[in-house]
Amino acid sequence: METSPAVKEHKLPTLAQLVGENELRKQDNDFMVLLNQEPPKQWLKQHPTTKGAYLPIERVEYLLSRIFVKWWVEVRSVQCIANSVVATVRLYVINPITQSEEWQDGIGAAPIQTDKGAGAMDWNKAKAQGVMMAAPSAETFAVKDAAEKFGKLFGKDLNRAEIINYDSLISDRWKQE
Repeated sequence: METSPAVKEHKLPTLAQLVGENELRKQDNDFMVLLNQEPPKQWLKQHPTTKGAYLPIERVEYLLSRIFVKWWVEVRSVQCIANSVVATVRLYVINPITQSEEWQDGIGAAPIQTDKGAGAMDWNKAKAQGVMMAAPSAETFAVKDAAEKFGKLFGKDLNRAEIINYDSLISDRWKQE
């Protein structure tokens, strides 16, 4: 395969350069290992309707504040779908290693409460405060969904049968200390 003249003029990085270690990559890997530690067991709560555990929003917000310091949420959309309020958000953080802005999207839904025994789609039986209560819950679930994408510390692998260990990414300088 012959290299084009344009590629020859613009020196492309080698594969070794792309996958090689440098100080920033080591710091990023170490940060990824931190974000993929298990959350403290005492922070987890048992879900009231399923057999799984969950990390409450107050712990998620605490971790966002302690790790990223500066973070904010943009509500991208709120919709009523079937008998639920559905929210999508974009969770922004400032990466403490690179000081760059990063984000993750999340989605959450919460049911609109209805009178006991009413069908889910029976709007005549919807509680007067149903949407008012469902909308903030949907946003909370969306923020948690976005935060989970940063790593296990935020609840990413809770209730999964198979998990991945990120410890192999720790740079040698931490292993020696």
